[in-house]
Amino acid sequence: QVHLVESGGGSVQPGGSLRLSCAASQSITGIYAMGWYRQAPGKQRELVATLTSVATNYADSVKGRFAISRDNAENTVYLQMNSLKPEDTAVYYCNANGVDGHWFDYWGQGTQVTVSS
Repeated sequence: QVHLVESGGGSVQPGGSLRLSCAASQSITGIYAMGWYRQAPGKQRELVATLTSVATNYADSVKGRFAISRDNAENTVYLQMNSLKPEDTAVYYCNANGVDGHWFDYWGQGTQVTVSS
């Protein structure tokens, strides 16, 4: 069973920065995409950013402020978040999906990001 473990969440003032990390508990083959999603209280989970071998996709609300990157050798994905706003407050979840004999879709346990003055 593969586990994704997020770290780097916390509390920050508006305009501040945080860097989230997500590491897989073991090597994963057949990854199609890794990415970040978030869920604010009372709202549905939404895509923040995803990364495949050929494309990067960002939610409009974070374009120009967030950057996703990946260390393939370590099966780790990062989310650099700059110019944070109160509306970025949410639990951030890491995701990895792909095919390795069968479709897989792994989720982390989530890490809280709070942006408040």
